[in-house]
Amino acid sequence: MAKATLDPTTALPKVDRCGDLHHRPRVLLGKTGLDGHDRGVKLIARLLRDSGAHVIYSGLWQTPRSLAISARDEDVDVVACSMMSNSHLVLVPKLIEECANVGRPDLVVNVGGIIPQEDVETLIAAGVHRVYHTGTPMEEIVDSVREATKPYGDVPTDHPTARLARAISRAWLGESVEAPRARPRRVVGITGSPGAGKSTLVAAMAAEAARRGETTAVVAFDPMSPITGGALLGDRLRVDFNAVDEKVFYRSLAIVGEDYTRLPDLVELIGGAGFGTLIVETVGAGQNDVAIREHVDRTAVVTVPGMGDSVQMDKAGILEIADLFVANKADHAGESKLMRELLDIAEGRPIFETVATEGRGIVELLDHLVS
Repeated sequence: MAKATLDPTTALPKVDRCGDLHHRPRVLLGKTGLDGHDRGVKLIARLLRDSGAHVIYSGLWQTPRSLAISARDEDVDVVACSMMSNSHLVLVPKLIEECANVGRPDLVVNVGGIIPQEDVETLIAAGVHRVYHTGTPMEEIVDSVREATKPYGDVPTDHPTARLARAISRAWLGESVEAPRARPRRVVGITGSPGAGKSTLVAAMAAEAARRGETTAVVAFDPMSPITGGALLGDRLRVDFNAVDEKVFYRSLAIVGEDYTRLPDLVELIGGAGFGTLIVETVGAGQNDVAIREHVDRTAVVTVPGMGDSVQMDKAGILEIADLFVANKADHAGESKLMRELLDIAEGRPIFETVATEGRGIVELLDHLVS
């Protein structure tokens, strides 16, 4: 049982501390309740990433249920739940209950924040694995993550989504997986330069698909550190899972470059689980990042005002692989110039104007992609 300390959380050198494990630890960081501050959890996210872990950050204002769904779909090794005060004796037991409700009663749950010492035994009795107070040394947190990371076996329930999430984990490692396989009716690739708003666009599309009751899955890629093997997987941050709930299956994965060797397995596992539409979001792509085209039925290239002049538009590469273009952030200055340049190179390919943060243009874009 951890003891409170006044010593500050200390940074660690950027070194791979997880490369000897069966797989890279997958850690879900979440803030529950009305805690509106995330500086501390972002610091822990970076430090875990710099130790070789794959960190999924779900953002502020999470409910116990939304965290449980995220933990299951992401097939995490540990849920690291943070809160300020006063709500832990209600929200933490509810989180553990919800993990069981969504098919993962075995998930390791660690709790951090301003937790009175007299409440620690109550939380442990409720099923919490570790409680960390302000100032816990970072080495202790890394050790706990390592301890929770075990070789993949079968999940302890027959919940279909929990089983799919574990099948994806094993297939991504190259392990043989026995599960139903089929290609979804539609596999859509969303790519574009860093900062184009791809994650927000995909989140808006996922929310609209959920509203329609469509069976939709998302696989979102983020880059893996070439130094530590760690990754910060932040694509869920844009999705309001308090509203979407279980209506969209969302999985974040780290990738080196454009190594999509295992993606065909994932596509077939997701289709075999009954999802009709799969959206694949690439990392922030450069002009030569075109490999995603080989794995999807349609490729949407997301652009934004100010992305470059007409010479950049004429260069070979990512703009050539587009089946359609999305001019996102259409409320920004320079949108008219961007549309003129896209019209010059589109050669009849569709162009959609969107403001993903406001949902503008999302209905029309999704209609086209799933038609």
